[in-house]
Amino acid sequence: MRRGVRLLSASLMLIFSLSMGMTAHATRENGTENGTENAAEAQTPEEELTPEEQAQKALEEAYAIPVESNGIKNWPQGPGTYGDAAIVMEAGTGAILYAKNIDAQEYPASITKLLTTLIALENGEMDDTVTFSHDSIACIQPGDSAIGMKEGDQLTLEQGLYATLLASANEVAYAVGESVGVNAGHDYPWFLEQMNAKCRELGGENSNFVNTSGLHDPNHYTCARDMALIGRELFKYPEFFAMAQTLNYTIPASETTEEHIFQQHHKMMMPENKNYYEYVIGGKTGFTSDALSTLVTMTDNGDMKLICVVLRTQTGNTYSDTRNLCEYVYSNFQKVKVAGLEESKDVKKILDEDETGYVVLPQGIEFQDLKMELEPDGGTSDEATLTYTYEGNVVGSVRGKLSDEYLDEHGAKLKKISTKKEEEKNEKGWTLKEKILAVCIVVSILLILLFIWMLIRRNRRRRRARRIAQRRRRRQAMEQRERNPRRNSRR
Repeated sequence: MRRGVRLLSASLMLIFSLSMGMTAHATRENGTENGTENAAEAQTPEEELTPEEQAQKALEEAYAIPVESNGIKNWPQGPGTYGDAAIVMEAGTGAILYAKNIDAQEYPASITKLLTTLIALENGEMDDTVTFSHDSIACIQPGDSAIGMKEGDQLTLEQGLYATLLASANEVAYAVGESVGVNAGHDYPWFLEQMNAKCRELGGENSNFVNTSGLHDPNHYTCARDMALIGRELFKYPEFFAMAQTLNYTIPASETTEEHIFQQHHKMMMPENKNYYEYVIGGKTGFTSDALSTLVTMTDNGDMKLICVVLRTQTGNTYSDTRNLCEYVYSNFQKVKVAGLEESKDVKKILDEDETGYVVLPQGIEFQDLKMELEPDGGTSDEATLTYTYEGNVVGSVRGKLSDEYLDEHGAKLKKISTKKEEEKNEKGWTLKEKILAVCIVVSILLILLFIWMLIRRNRRRRRARRIAQRRRRRQAMEQRERNPRRNSRR
C-alpha cells in the first residue's frame, strides 16, 4: 500500500515538473519576459562562445563601462579602458582627473603589497630583522609568486621590501608584516589592523585587507580611489621609489639564508621592453584569476606627478590603458599657481610656495570658474586653508593669510571654531601613548585606593581586636570577683 502511494506521488511530481517546464519554455519562446519579443533568441548562451569570442566580449563590456569624469561640464573627454575601474590622481593636490568606476569594490591582487610596504616603512627600520615563521611559508600554494624562502631564514627589512615589491614574493610579504608586528610588540593581525586603519585615515572607504600579499580572499578587496590614495601617500617616502625603480636585485647568501636573485616585474620601467614609458617612477603589478590584471603606476614628467590605477583589466591591456590615461592627463591638464589669481576680499595673501600653491585645471577652464571654500584655523591664528572645486570636484587647496576685514568681522566666530576643533580633537580619541599613560594613571589611582582601603581595614580590625580584648579582660575580672566574694570583702 505504502509503495503504491509513493509511486503515485512520484508520478504526480513528474507530471507537475514537466508541465512547469513546458510553461517556462513557452514563456521564453513567446518573449513575454520584460515585455520583449523573442528575447532569448537574440542572446547567445555564454557556453556557446569560443574562448576567443568570450575574451572579445569581456573586452567590449569592460570598455563600454561609462567614464564618470567625462560627464563633467567642459571636462576633456578621457579614453575608455579595458579595465572595469580606473583613476588618475594628481599627487600634490589629490585632484581626480580621470574617474571610471572608482569606488567599485574589486580584488587587488599583489598591488596590496604597496600598502604592506607603506605600513612597514611607517613602523620599522631598514635594518630590522625579518624572520620567516612556519605560517609565512605555509601561506603560499604551488604556482604562487615566491622566491623560495625557508622556515627560520632571516632577512633585513630592506631586503624583504625589495623582494616584496620587485619579485612580488608572497611569503616575504607575510614575513614582513609578521616581523614588523612582532618587532613593535604585537603580531601579524596587528599589522593587518594598521593596514586597514591607514587606508581609512587616508580617506579610503571601500577597502578591507585581510592579508599582506593580495592572495585571493573573498573578504580582501579595495577600489581604484583607495589605491590611488595609498599611492599618493607613498610619495612621502623616497626609499620606496629607490626600491621600486630597481631593475635587478640580489640578496647575498648569509648564515641565515641562501642567495636570491630577482628582477623588476613592472614592464613600463624596463627600457628594453616595448611597454617602457619614460615618465614611470614607481608602481606595482598584480594578477590572480579572480582579480585579473591590476596595476598601480606613479609617473613624473617633470611638471606633474600622477598616480594611475587600473583594476580588473583584461590580460594584456594594463600597460596600454595606463599609458593612454597618463598621456590624456599630460596633454589636457596643467598646474595653475593660485598666487596672483585669488581676488577674494577675505584673503590677504597666499602662503604656499610655487611648488605647492597650485590647482590642476583642464584646458579651457579658467581659475575664475572655480569655487573657493575657506576654512580658518581658528583662535588667534590669521591663517586658513583654501579649497578649490570645479563642478564639485576638488582641484587643489592652498594655505592663505586672512584679511584684516575678515578677522574684524569673524573674530568671535574664529574663537568658536578653535574651541570646536579642540572638542573634535578630544572626541576623536587619544593616541596610543596617551591611552597607555591614561591606563597607567588609572591603575596607579586604583592601587593607591586599594592600599588606603587595606590600611583602613587593618586599623579597623586592630581597634576591634583591642575592644574585644578589653571586654574580655573586664569580663574575666568580674568573673574573678564573683568567685572570690569573701576575699574581696576582707579587702
